[in-house]
Amino acid sequence: MFRKRSIRTAICGAAMLMLLSSCGGGGESSDTDSAPSGRDIFAMDTFMSLKAYGSNAGEALDKAEERISVLEGELSVTNENSDIWRIDHAGGNSVQVSEDTAIILRKAAEVSEDTEGALNICLYPVVSAWGFTTGEYRIPTKDELSELLKNTDYHGLSVEGSTVSLPEGYQIDTGALAKGYTSDEVIEIMRESGVDSAIVSLGGNVQALGTKPDGSLWKVAVRDPFSPDTDMCLVEVGEKAVITSGNYERYFTGEDGKNYWHIIDGDDGCPADNGAVSVTVIGDSGIEYDALSTALFVMGYPAACDYWRSRQDFDMVIVTDDQRIYYTEGIADVFSNISSMPAEVIPVA
Repeated sequence: MFRKRSIRTAICGAAMLMLLSSCGGGGESSDTDSAPSGRDIFAMDTFMSLKAYGSNAGEALDKAEERISVLEGELSVTNENSDIWRIDHAGGNSVQVSEDTAIILRKAAEVSEDTEGALNICLYPVVSAWGFTTGEYRIPTKDELSELLKNTDYHGLSVEGSTVSLPEGYQIDTGALAKGYTSDEVIEIMRESGVDSAIVSLGGNVQALGTKPDGSLWKVAVRDPFSPDTDMCLVEVGEKAVITSGNYERYFTGEDGKNYWHIIDGDDGCPADNGAVSVTVIGDSGIEYDALSTALFVMGYPAACDYWRSRQDFDMVIVTDDQRIYYTEGIADVFSNISSMPAEVIPVA
């Protein structure tokens, strides 16, 4: 028998938790600039919470909800009318896709190349073999994984304009980028609607517009991967995305007593187990840092630190399997450790 972790059916059960000065539930738009308008949505297999301030907040939330619905329809891996389903079942033929899908797939190819395959959206058949797409969990044999990995080279994905092609036998899933792209789009809708203070939580993805109405920074809590019902640290941010990938988000316990999680290492087709149990990335782009949080998790602590040192245009918090927290110096002044684990700054060199 396999044991699946229970899923908390509340927004606060997400990997990241928004901490707001006003914490009321979703409701109708307010006529005052100081009271938030909220919307709770279940989409993309994720509980989402949107909060916006100002007289245009209600209209912005309506548009955001519509946009989320459109994106879910385009990016679903199981909806036969979606772009992704059509690509996966095209038998190697080219497929015309929406602009949204093309943007996401180009970013996936870019990050895959930059991280040397640590991000690989072509691993969908392997993820399916473990049961993470159906809930029918199992541990595939080494021979089965070896056979499946033959059709997972990320270089096989081709995107030319709005035309996408994938070799026959390949399948993709945009789960590592979809919510990041969606949060970017929601924030842009807020901005275009005249909202200058908003925050959205899409599962493990939190993204903010501006600051709180009183001018203070947003406080975002990162979950403790060893005790996911509690918070580990707080990070104060302005207009940033704060995105976490962790081994506690989707997993099952095998008959051998070991936990197996959904973030797969393309080298062997098994759950990535390179020393990191949680990676949080903080930066300007939802889509890029959604993808990067997955890639850095696959890399593990030493390699992720080396990657950050090569760029230093984002911040991150990494928790290792020996229960230690490491964070970059760019957030040193806004980082608060509220756990019993030791925390230290990652050295630049």
